[in-house]
Amino acid sequence: MDVEDSKSALLHLTQSGEDVEMQIKEEGSVSDSGGKYSIDWKKRVKSEFMRIKHLKKYKKTDELKAAFAANRKTINEQLTNQKDFLDSQPSYTLPPPETLSHIPVTKKCDVKSNLMPVQTTLLRVLNSLQSIPTMYCWAGLQQNFMVEDETVLHNIPYMGDDVLDKDVTFIEELLKNYDGKVHGEKHCNVMDNDTFVELVNSLWLNYPDPDVDGEEGIEHCNQDEQKSPFPSDAIFEAISAEFPEKGSGDDLKEKYKDLIEVKETTGNMPPECTPNIDGAGAQSVPRDQTMHSFHTLFCRRCFKYDCFLHPYHPTPSMLTRKMPETKQETEPCGPHCYLHLVGIPDEKGEHCEVKKEEKIEPKSVTDVKQEKTRIDDWMPGEESLFRVIQDMHRTNYCAMAKLIKTKTCVQVYSFALKEAAHIPDITEDKKLTPPRKKAKKKHKLWSMHCRKIQLKKDNNSSKMVHNYQPCDHPGLRCDENCPCIMSQNFCEKFCQCSGDCENRFPGCRCKAQCNTKQCPCFLAVRECDPDLCQMCGADQFTTDKISCKNVSVQRGMKKHLLLAPSDIAGWGIFLKVPAEKNEFISEYCGEIISQDEADRRGKVYDKYMCSFLFNLNNDFVVDATRKGNKIRFANHSVNPNCYAKVMMVNGDHRIGIFAKRPIQAGEELFFDYRYGPTEQLRFVGIERDTEMI
Repeated sequence: MDVEDSKSALLHLTQSGEDVEMQIKEEGSVSDSGGKYSIDWKKRVKSEFMRIKHLKKYKKTDELKAAFAANRKTINEQLTNQKDFLDSQPSYTLPPPETLSHIPVTKKCDVKSNLMPVQTTLLRVLNSLQSIPTMYCWAGLQQNFMVEDETVLHNIPYMGDDVLDKDVTFIEELLKNYDGKVHGEKHCNVMDNDTFVELVNSLWLNYPDPDVDGEEGIEHCNQDEQKSPFPSDAIFEAISAEFPEKGSGDDLKEKYKDLIEVKETTGNMPPECTPNIDGAGAQSVPRDQTMHSFHTLFCRRCFKYDCFLHPYHPTPSMLTRKMPETKQETEPCGPHCYLHLVGIPDEKGEHCEVKKEEKIEPKSVTDVKQEKTRIDDWMPGEESLFRVIQDMHRTNYCAMAKLIKTKTCVQVYSFALKEAAHIPDITEDKKLTPPRKKAKKKHKLWSMHCRKIQLKKDNNSSKMVHNYQPCDHPGLRCDENCPCIMSQNFCEKFCQCSGDCENRFPGCRCKAQCNTKQCPCFLAVRECDPDLCQMCGADQFTTDKISCKNVSVQRGMKKHLLLAPSDIAGWGIFLKVPAEKNEFISEYCGEIISQDEADRRGKVYDKYMCSFLFNLNNDFVVDATRKGNKIRFANHSVNPNCYAKVMMVNGDHRIGIFAKRPIQAGEELFFDYRYGPTEQLRFVGIERDTEMI
């Protein structure tokens, strides 16, 4: 379609809105009972929706053409300037250095160029070299990356005409797995939020309301005084009938209200979000609203924002977590401390009377007025910050003043009295907080767990390993209904259950290197937890002081690997430094996908005869095809020098590659893919006979 056709189409579609009144009269029909004009709203919804979609399509086309023309103009200007610059520069003939003199000269050839004069050079034919193996594009990762299932096929893979001729049904089955959805296909019935709002407004403003008399409504359908303050329910019901996947009429009505409210707010910011409390546009809002970004974006397991490994799943106790009590100040922070006004607290936390020798000298009336003015002069950002830190320091106003920095403890104390309704009851927290465990009870619990781990490992013959998800059931103990127990996992430190839960893993108390089955962590196929295992050296900050050998994956104590063509097939990975038996080599990293997504991707990988899928547990699979690290190039072998081990590392299943025997520097790494006999011949070919050291 050229520019003239686009303009004519736009003109036609624009004029169609002017003839709405005539179309309504033609479509209207007089009812037998009331004599009012009734309109087929479902037909009108479809017509208006197609009109809006075509308007957006032609508008986008014109924008793309305008952007292309502007870019082409800029490129032509730059090319012209570059050509003028090169033409103005003198050309020099540089004789090439004498290289490859041992190869005989075949003939002479002329080199022609628009920028330089014709040059004559010698032509030498090089010997053929072995080409490097084919490598598909991939992105490097240092840890696993959680991705969602792909419901749309990004592209139809091309594997050659021979493959398509032999297996015609492959593409059909592939499309069936994605319900026939392919990226780039145009779906005319897809309606986004902007189109939905525009459709409702068009039906509301250009057509008569069902609540208004037919003739009167048609005559004044474009007049604002005849319109109701809000679109009629019949419009939402008609949209729901045409697009049933969008919900009922009531759902669409509420959605329309929310979208209108969001558009009317300044900056199109959601109501739960607030400006930066350090900026000029800070607002005085409650604590929950200030901490909204923290609650929704901060990962409690990785301790960073926008975690790509643990998707955010709100739990009942997530926003009501109790803060630990801080020590109350018993000494005034200065001569004008608030403790001089209320008294120094005793052992019970109650304020005593102010001693005479500690009283401050009386201030003048001017000083009192200035102090009162400073107390009342609180910026919105300071008020929001006070409500955030109050849950951490409670009545420790001296510590709050140090954090706020712009207020004294007297000013903070005076403002806290005004915010008395927001002060939580400390006695209620003491009732809900479980008592601390005693040392004897902890040792007994640890001993019971060691035996429990052994029994659980021996009795679990199903070999079912499920993904860990922290449990959260306030007021209930961890019994057979606990998600951790149902998935045969231990409760971790990330769970919201009590610290003395019987299903909690207590860690180890080893004084050795934790590399034998005598260690409870090693026996349970886990790495030692720095917060629980503090006697084996797992809690040391620097790696040089770590004596525990069961923390290699979480500390990233990997070997230096080299990528080079393999002697077996394709590329291979080689060890730069030697490794001892059972020593950690590297972690197998990639995209964490579901089992269903792995089945869909695996069908394509099988056709390519190249797969990097690795089962992580019964719920997820690690796919290193698109994203991964260099260990993905380790080939399969029936006599490998490495082995893979799936371990629980701080609540996450991770795959570690360890040395099965002593490995020399420069040796290629192999591990068993656990293929069957037919799959082994199909994917990796016949393995060469090598003498294993």
